[in-house]
Amino acid sequence: MHLERLLQSQGFGSRKICRLRIEAGDVCVNGTLCRDPQAEFGTAGLAFEIDGETWTYAEHVYLALHKPAGFECTHQPQHHRSVYTLLPPPLVRRGVQSVGRLDADTTGLLLFSDDGRFIHAMASPKRRVAKHYRATLKHAFDNTLPKQLLEGVLLTGESAPLAALSAQQMDAHTLALSVDQGKYHQVKRMVAAAGNRVEALHRAGFGALSLEGGSLPALAPGDCCHLSENHLILLGYRR
Repeated sequence: MHLERLLQSQGFGSRKICRLRIEAGDVCVNGTLCRDPQAEFGTAGLAFEIDGETWTYAEHVYLALHKPAGFECTHQPQHHRSVYTLLPPPLVRRGVQSVGRLDADTTGLLLFSDDGRFIHAMASPKRRVAKHYRATLKHAFDNTLPKQLLEGVLLTGESAPLAALSAQQMDAHTLALSVDQGKYHQVKRMVAAAGNRVEALHRAGFGALSLEGGSLPALAPGDCCHLSENHLILLGYRR
C-alpha cells in the first residue's frame, strides 16, 4: 500500500494532508524516515511513527474504554461532552463506533470498533451477550428484590417479562446484576419495576471481559486500551 493511503486509512487525515506530512518529514516507517508518499509497504506488522507516537497498522481496531460519568455516547452531545473526546483522534477519524450506549451518568466498560460485523455481533439481541452491572439503590435492600429480578419483571412497553441472568446483594444499597437483552435503560427500569430505584450504575463487565477481573488491563476512568485477539476470542468473535 502507498504510504499516503496507509496513513489515510489509519485516520491521519485526507490523502493530501498525509502526503504533505510525509514530504515534510513527519513520518517514520519501521524506524526509518520516509519522505516519499508513493513508497509502498506491506501492512502486516507495519509500525510507523508520527507526532512522536508509534502506531501499528490495523485493518480494524477494537477498543475498551472505562467510561466516566458525565459523557454522552454520541458524536453530537446535547448536555455533556462526547465520549469520543476520550479516544485518540486518529481512531475517531477512522470511524470507530460504540457497541451500544451507556447513559451519561452511567460508568464502566464500553467497547468501540470500526468493524461493523463485530459491532453487530456484540449488540445483536440474538447473541444475548451478557452485561454485568453494579447498581447503587436509593432504598435499603429488600431480600425479595433478587427473586423478582430473576423471575422477571414486566416493563412498560414490553409484552413479556424480562429476567436477569443473575442478581445478588453486595451490601445494604448495592446490587450486582447481569442481563443479556440490552433494552433501553433496562437495568434502571427493571429495578424500578421491582420497587426500588437506581441512584448510580456501573457496568463492570461485557461478556467475558471485566474491568475488575483481570481480563483487561487496569483502566482508570477515561482510559482506553486496544483489545487483543485473545480478548476477541473471549467475546466469542473470530475475524
